[in-house]
Amino acid sequence: MHAFTTYQNLTTELEKIITGQSRAIRKLLAAFASGGHVLLEDLPGTGKTTLAKALAQSLQMDFQRIQFTPDLLPSDILGVSIFDQRSQNFSFHQGPIFTEILLVDEINRASPRTQSALLEAMGEKQVSIDGKRHSLSESFFVIATQNPIEFHGTYPLPEAQMDRFAMRFSLGYVSAEEEVAILSVQETNTLEAVANQEEIHTLKQAVQAIRISDELKRYIVDLVSATRTATGVQMGASPRASLTLMKAAQALALFDEIAYVTPEHIQEIAVPVIAHRLKIDSQAYFSGLSGENVVEEILREIDAPI
Repeated sequence: MHAFTTYQNLTTELEKIITGQSRAIRKLLAAFASGGHVLLEDLPGTGKTTLAKALAQSLQMDFQRIQFTPDLLPSDILGVSIFDQRSQNFSFHQGPIFTEILLVDEINRASPRTQSALLEAMGEKQVSIDGKRHSLSESFFVIATQNPIEFHGTYPLPEAQMDRFAMRFSLGYVSAEEEVAILSVQETNTLEAVANQEEIHTLKQAVQAIRISDELKRYIVDLVSATRTATGVQMGASPRASLTLMKAAQALALFDEIAYVTPEHIQEIAVPVIAHRLKIDSQAYFSGLSGENVVEEILREIDAPI
């Protein structure tokens, strides 16, 4: 099957359940197709969990959900070695991280120690337990949700953890008409699996094959570099942000059935890819400055190549 057709089929299937969220679905699939992970920051009840489950069902992939709580331990995620009296050996019992699509619900409710248990898994697709490395699925994809930091009982994610997420975006509330449509759709609707492993692999390869000019690569680097000297920013985005922005823009070009990246693709995805990686100076933050404001201002200031 053609890679674009795979994308179309996935979008159609997800929109059956996630009404009025076509832009969010496009971003989610761009992250998935380019090999990144997603952080959904939103209020409870906006459909974050439903979106993750629907994606796993549409792809016929293994799905696990972990509810993060303050008392959750790293071993609850990764697994644990248990001593077997009969064999006199330790046997490893896998945790829920050994899956293909992992939904981490309310990631900022667990302690930083537990949050960090995800770092190696997200970066290297492997986990180290008791000095042994265990590989994760090649398709390993994390969708984490977090409530806004102002909510009671949350631990802000450290910068290193934030940098592991390809994108952060929110679903937001839909219009009244779309909300009525949501009430009409039963979540028990069984979604069809519309892509197999081979088609997913083809989709990811097709994204990598999308052309991007040297001028646009320079444009990406200029955008990311500008965050490091922007007013009110204590720590700018890393080179990982440049790489992620390029890959996500390639995915969007494929979704638009274009063989090359345009400046519009970069501009469309720049805020969700870069903003969450910025550490805003506390004084500027309390004055109302956000990472999104900074990236939007940089996009206005730096001219895109023609």
